[in-house]
Amino acid sequence: MDTLSHGLWGSLAFGRQNKKSFWLALFFGMAPDLLSFGPFFAGSFLGLWSRPPISVEPPSPSAIPDFVHFMYQPTHSLIIFAAAFLLIWLILKRPVWEMGAWGLHILYDIPFHEHRFFPTPFLWPVSSFTVDGWSWGNPWIFFPNIALLAAGYGLLLFFRHR
Repeated sequence: MDTLSHGLWGSLAFGRQNKKSFWLALFFGMAPDLLSFGPFFAGSFLGLWSRPPISVEPPSPSAIPDFVHFMYQPTHSLIIFAAAFLLIWLILKRPVWEMGAWGLHILYDIPFHEHRFFPTPFLWPVSSFTVDGWSWGNPWIFFPNIALLAAGYGLLLFFRHR
């Protein structure tokens, strides 16, 4: 799933209390991709790395620097997410429910990433098992995702203004 959709789903599910909650859930929903791919895209923009060619097909994984692959594993692991969630809960003595958007990001990525391009290592570091899912860029997945997000936010706004 695209990074913005992850953030919007996260906010819809975990950020409905107030504006602060919305933005925090949006951040946590996008964080796995921002932390793994963000430095690469920033460096590409600054000319530090060459950008992979843009096409309808994902680029070759070899066109992506090794540090992205390295960061993708912990940021897309349900085990690391659970450990971080519990650690923050222990430190703050209360759960930060907006962090659930991070877990939701991983759950959405499991069926919507193919083996050929960044399959989701949701059991890392315990197992390297991944699911060979469908590409989130497939129109049969991408456009219904946008429609469901629009419907979800439409319903949220409708019931908030009633």
